[in-house]
Amino acid sequence: MQCRRRLAPLLRAPPPKTLLPRLLSRLVSSSSPSSPPPSSGGGDEAGDGSVAGVAVKQVTRGNLAEALEELRARVRDAAFVGIDLEMSGVTSAPWRDTFELDRADVRYLKLRDSAKRFAVLQLGVCPFRWDPAKSAFVAHPAQEEEALQKLNVLHHDGLSAFPNTSKQEEDVQLKSTADLLFSERMKIRFNEWRDAISTNPRVDNHKLGSNKFTTNQFQTVFFKMRPAIMLDGFTSHQLKLIQQVLRKNFRDLMYVSTFGEDETSEKRVVYTDNNEDSILLMKDVQEDLLRSRKVKVESAIGIRHVIDLIASERKLIVGHSCFLDIAQVYSKFIGPLPSSIKDFALAINRIFPHVVDTRHLMSASDAVQHLMRQKSKALSSAFSLLCPAFHSTAGEASIPAPVRIEVEADETMLSCFASGAKHEAGYDAFMTGCVFAQLCAHIGVKFEDFTPKENLEMNKKLKKYINLLPPSFNSGTVLDLRTGMERPDACYKLRYPAAVHDNIVLIWGFQSGLSAKDIKGCICKVFGPASVATVFSIDSTAVLIQFSKQESVNDFLDLKATLEKQDSAISVLHPLSTILEGGQTRAANYDTYRDICSSSVTKYFFADQANAVCSASDTELRGENVDASDAPGTNSVLDETARTLVKQAEGTQHSSKKQDATDISCQDILDVLQDGKTLFGKQTRRT
Repeated sequence: MQCRRRLAPLLRAPPPKTLLPRLLSRLVSSSSPSSPPPSSGGGDEAGDGSVAGVAVKQVTRGNLAEALEELRARVRDAAFVGIDLEMSGVTSAPWRDTFELDRADVRYLKLRDSAKRFAVLQLGVCPFRWDPAKSAFVAHPAQEEEALQKLNVLHHDGLSAFPNTSKQEEDVQLKSTADLLFSERMKIRFNEWRDAISTNPRVDNHKLGSNKFTTNQFQTVFFKMRPAIMLDGFTSHQLKLIQQVLRKNFRDLMYVSTFGEDETSEKRVVYTDNNEDSILLMKDVQEDLLRSRKVKVESAIGIRHVIDLIASERKLIVGHSCFLDIAQVYSKFIGPLPSSIKDFALAINRIFPHVVDTRHLMSASDAVQHLMRQKSKALSSAFSLLCPAFHSTAGEASIPAPVRIEVEADETMLSCFASGAKHEAGYDAFMTGCVFAQLCAHIGVKFEDFTPKENLEMNKKLKKYINLLPPSFNSGTVLDLRTGMERPDACYKLRYPAAVHDNIVLIWGFQSGLSAKDIKGCICKVFGPASVATVFSIDSTAVLIQFSKQESVNDFLDLKATLEKQDSAISVLHPLSTILEGGQTRAANYDTYRDICSSSVTKYFFADQANAVCSASDTELRGENVDASDAPGTNSVLDETARTLVKQAEGTQHSSKKQDATDISCQDILDVLQDGKTLFGKQTRRT
């Protein structure tokens, strides 16, 4: 303790500048070049330019039956079918993105989370038929635009769609003064409003809406011929308090939560004349809910017919970066996603036996790779390069496309079409098919020799690229749907050293502002400059550290646990203290990272996610709460180093009574710490 008191001024003072580095380190109509381009452009990236007018047929519940029969004939005659899905979201947090260091099982966990969490908004289908007379492909798109939401609509924002008096609910504890005041104010407002209604039951809608009780949050309306208050702008907690106020104080006011046409939740307080009227209101609300659920089921069944049609014809399915699309199709229309990526691949292969990904096919042609060497592999980028006749607004395309493509529509269908635009599933399916046709020509597929009845998936030039899907754009692998096995993608250039997952440590919860470079510098001071192969930032709160040697993982976890239990100068001055500052830093091996990603909980920052998952777990993390006695020799090494530091500091003091404690240099401290590291390394090797 005396040593720590003497060193305190030095620790508070900023280190010399010279030591800072060491201390801190879409779908169809006739298309012509003169057609006006839609203003929003085509493809999936802004700024790629506009596309010539290509229309997309919209299919809804109203024309689904007719469109399905037409689509059945088109698919049966097609050489291949382009597909695309538009979803309500892709990832629920930045750390749910797939990373290059993610193991196959972790990538699949993130995929399953996305497929379960987000809805399919559009399904785009575009059959492409080869016409030998025209020596061209003829495209016939259809797009289902109905949003497919979860069929369970009984809950929205934690509220029941039934009147709240239909069942007993637990009381909300009024713990704060704000809750007490809010509840009392609501009681007064509802009482005044109820009295005004009951004393003047013949008030019309105009007078009702203009009375003194109508505010931004209390919109007075009629609901099923009854006076009601529309509740807007309240939090979910406040709405629960309102329900409690009504339940305890008003038998003739009912809280009702229903859904509007756009699936938004609408909350009302409805006035009823008596108990019989309340029962009748509840029955009306339940019938509305039942009708809404039937409509959703019919919509889902309609889209399922399209999926069944594509699967039954066993045609070649073409997508662009379509791994997530196919997972969404499986999750929403077939069943729960299998537990492993291998089982998922085999299940998909049974349903869709021939699938090709244009993003993977791009790497098959040296000519295409040369053309796209400075372009992204996004669909819009590939479409603008390989299909300039549709993309260019000029009269003549600058680069002739190897394969001609025509879009066919009859006069009776034109009213059902809308201009194609980016992120329209139908138009994206059309773009995907166009890109695929050009890529086939680049790898040597001779369509002039192709007959309409010939199976394109059996073509020798193309066959070796079918059923090989990249699980993500940065996985560096392709998944063989026939075997469920992944293999390296020879054309992918790794940004980081190849991942060795047994060598990886997960660190989270460190002080904000600490960069990956800083963390690497601290670790390298202890384990050596070549000890760390990769530092990957998950987000601002967590990193993955890949050590050069597997044994360094346990060495790091043990050293961290020991330093956190020591109350000595060596713990404060150790290079790892920069990472451990604040006392909230935690670390674990790669399997813990997998377990955190597997949780259904989702927090925006990874550190919050990890703490939520780990605090709920009955098992302790590897490397957490390790007793110092479990690390043989560590205590003696640290104690010996601390004694050395104390002796050196005291020797300096006795050499001159006038010498201040701050005369101990940072270099002296670093030298002693280096000695401690060396002793610790020797002791670890002996044990």
